Amino acid sequence: MIKNILAFIGAIVIVAGIGAYTKFGSQVAKLDAGAMPAYMNMFGSVLEQGDPATAMMLEFEIQEDVTNEDAVESVKALAEEYNMRITGDIKMYTKDDAAPDEVKHARILSLCSLHIAKVFLNHSRAFGGFMPCRIMLVEYGNGKRYLVTMNLELAIYGGYTLPPEMLTLAKKVQKAMVEIPERAAEGDF
Repeated sequence: MIKNILAFIGAIVIVAGIGAYTKFGSQVAKLDAGAMPAYMNMFGSVLEQGDPATAMMLEFEIQEDVTNEDAVESVKALAEEYNMRITGDIKMYTKDDAAPDEVKHARILSLCSLHIAKVFLNHSRAFGGFMPCRIMLVEYGNGKRYLVTMNLELAIYGGYTLPPEMLTLAKKVQKAMVEIPERAAEGDF
């Protein structure tokens, strides 16, 4: 019985794959080699969690011995190390009597490399939707705290291959936007 069910599912996948290739094959072939893995990772996360926003973000839990202010100061100090400029710091929300699963505090730090931003905007103004890069500190009533930032995989690999200079610059920003919140969550300066 299970063998028959798995065979049926396999047949459906093959038929769907052939249909998708027939409809989109020549267009998909033009995409960056990293496009399909990036889309499949996102899609897998959506299937698992049901939340597309979560699938497009990276989050790092802030260690207990790191205060919110320490995490923010760490982001600011690390931004310089990665040649990023702090372009904004907004305290969005504070609620001292938040329920355990409710947001108690939220703050957004905006970061940008002005040179890299100019290169990407000259390529496509649509990249402006990703600018400036943001790191949000979120604290819940139960004391759990996170630094959240956008996963840039789709912006980098989700379409046609970027020109070599742009790909190099995009990877620098991606590295910064992974390592800055990761290190700040540990209180690294």
